[in-house]
Amino acid sequence: MKYNQFGRTGLFVSEICLGAMTFGGNPDAGFWKAIGQLGQAEVDGLVARALAAGVNFFDTADVYSFGQSERLLGQSFRNLGVTRKDVIIATKVFGDMGPRPNDKGASRGHIMDSVQASLERLQTDHIDLYQIHGNDSVTPIEETLRALDDLVRQGLVRYVGVSNWAAWKIARALGISEARGYARFETLQAYYSIAGRDLERELVPMLTEEKLGLMVWSPLAGGLLSGKFGPGAPTPEGARRTAFDFPPVDTARAWACVAVMREVASAHGASVAQVALAWLLAKPQVMSIIIGAKSLAQLEDNLAAADLVLTAEDMARLDEVSALPQEYPGWMLERQGGSRRPRPFLAAKA
Repeated sequence: MKYNQFGRTGLFVSEICLGAMTFGGNPDAGFWKAIGQLGQAEVDGLVARALAAGVNFFDTADVYSFGQSERLLGQSFRNLGVTRKDVIIATKVFGDMGPRPNDKGASRGHIMDSVQASLERLQTDHIDLYQIHGNDSVTPIEETLRALDDLVRQGLVRYVGVSNWAAWKIARALGISEARGYARFETLQAYYSIAGRDLERELVPMLTEEKLGLMVWSPLAGGLLSGKFGPGAPTPEGARRTAFDFPPVDTARAWACVAVMREVASAHGASVAQVALAWLLAKPQVMSIIIGAKSLAQLEDNLAAADLVLTAEDMARLDEVSALPQEYPGWMLERQGGSRRPRPFLAAKA
């Protein structure tokens, strides 16, 4: 397992992060039933295996199974006798946690209420990374940032991050934080896969310039890149993607990628999923990829991606088949400034 610098900070996190979205679940609720319904014993098994593989980074959210995910993860650390300083716990706030109008969003009120609830469920006195889970079009950015800064000053949160925001809004937030001396966003959690490279247009240049760490959610595009799907492949029974078709993907482009990935996988004696994950791990802008698992077998397969080294030829083939169509102003920027390229920001690795 490799460890990457956590944004521009002095912290280091494993390049594979165990996501806890499959923890908990409600068998009567279609969405969470499709995502996962793991109980405490199954969670303990996955967390123990991840720890044994060198994973020190764990990501959850208050909205995952309405708090059950945080509760199961916190109890698992206790059951396994994990020393608190040896794990980096990330959770998120924003989602709808109740029927009342202030039970969601990025307001100061909701953030302050939610952090206390998350700390209790996780059975810890601090959260290493507290992330705003989505875009709040109502709450002023200044209000959100001031609340997060207060949490850092109080010692309840050590670092703050954001998920699913536009590049311009993150850049504005960073400017406000710098001007006012607030704790700034150190990470972005975003969707990225070989079948969905949209963030390369605006977000990756911003991340590089501002030295934010990129945490990738759904690196297998909701299981679409697991190797179980594609032309000629039978639809797997009970697969998440068949019940919850998300994130949206251009399947024509995805199947072209899968075809090349199958060839690369065969050459390395690896799985298609491992190739998809290894492609991401080879990208300099990626700090950590979040893998979610419903079984130990699935977790084992994903963890093996850390040991898969793709050749320059492999990367070139995969980059070519998955390349984004050009859009303005990208093609004009390339035409006018292609000869003047800065050295990419490479986070320190250990």
